Amino acid sequence: MAVFVIDRRQAPLMPCSEKRARLLLARGRARVHRLIPFTIRLIDREVAQSELQPLELKIDPGSKTSGLALVRNNNTVNAETGKITATAHVLNLFELTHRGFQISKALTARSQMRRRRRSANLRYRAPRFLNRKNKGEGWLAPSLQHRIDTTLSWVARIRNVAPITHLAQELVRFDMQQLENPEIAGVEYQQGELAGYEVREYLLEKWHRQCAYCDVSEVPLQIEHIHPKARGGSNRVSNLTLACAPCNLKKAAQDITQFLAKDPKRLTKIQAQAKRPLRDAAAVNATRWKLLNALKATGLPVRTGSGGLTKCNRSRLVIPKTHALDAVCVGEVDFVEHWQKPTLVIKATGRGSYQRTRLNRFGFPRGYLTRQKNIHGFQTGDMVKAIVTQGKKVGAYIGRVAVRASGSFNIQTAEGLVQGISHRYCTLIQRSDGYGYSTRIDSF
Repeated sequence: MAVFVIDRRQAPLMPCSEKRARLLLARGRARVHRLIPFTIRLIDREVAQSELQPLELKIDPGSKTSGLALVRNNNTVNAETGKITATAHVLNLFELTHRGFQISKALTARSQMRRRRRSANLRYRAPRFLNRKNKGEGWLAPSLQHRIDTTLSWVARIRNVAPITHLAQELVRFDMQQLENPEIAGVEYQQGELAGYEVREYLLEKWHRQCAYCDVSEVPLQIEHIHPKARGGSNRVSNLTLACAPCNLKKAAQDITQFLAKDPKRLTKIQAQAKRPLRDAAAVNATRWKLLNALKATGLPVRTGSGGLTKCNRSRLVIPKTHALDAVCVGEVDFVEHWQKPTLVIKATGRGSYQRTRLNRFGFPRGYLTRQKNIHGFQTGDMVKAIVTQGKKVGAYIGRVAVRASGSFNIQTAEGLVQGISHRYCTLIQRSDGYGYSTRIDSF
């Protein structure tokens, strides 16, 4: 992974290799500025004395996990043909795990508990479930707004340590017009490199990447017509599903009602899934548009691409599918170099809770949490290094700490959870910032 570099006034410089960072630290020319993501600060150089190259931050937004990739673009021009070839050199890979589901679940639980307490203690009071204020145009649910906010937060963080000149975002997951009407006019549009990619990617998402007839996954899947094309079935996405090769061969030109006559439960499920509108895709697209407008507000040029184009690039370049590598393949790219890198996994954990009580199943307090978040100079979420010199847990541990009022802490390390570490053995490495970090090395 590339090491982020800032000058003595904390202006971003070009990232360097790990070897060069070690040399700068050993020679006393740099100081460690931040542990994760690892950033060094030069003490003898300013940005005016350095030569910067164009860097692009690519974003692949997702409902649960978003991928980010920092790349250095290099465009070469063929002297004979004049064709421009775009090569992306990958510097860093990130995967940002959102906590929208936890936010939605917590809000639902709070609403239910409040309603339970009102109905139990204030029976005379009329329900006020319609007492809602106008949230205004463009309002998003907190679970969706959280995804946009965390993505923008990390765009700003990376911009603070890297001289980013461009942004790229996968704008629309699916080409809605092509999904609704595959026979749309335009020969080049239908028969170019993207032919079929939009439909295939949408079907994989819609049918959960498994065979509709036997639920098998992790095998090559084929596009199958629910109402056979030989009997007048169309190519509309509502008439398409996914099937493994044996099921597709077994069904042949049979109608689905005939093929699944002995399995009415699966027949009903497939028919309901096939008629499901494109509401989910439209909701994702609407969220991405709001993210795009927020990225444009940064003042940097923003390039966009569709999900079908991302998959086309990934397939053409033979790159495995991960959220971070999907971000690398966003937009127009001809070649990708140095993509076999570790991925920094960033998990949104929050900065704690205002709730200072534990609740029972009826929504009433059953215990109280400490009012003080800072215990012996530490708080939950801090990165610490503990060197235990005596007792049953002798050893060195580095990870995220969870504090207790007793001074006996838990440390979440890469190997697992270590409980009962005294605060006397702990040394602060990095303050809590609302995120948990880990590094994943994929074996490609």
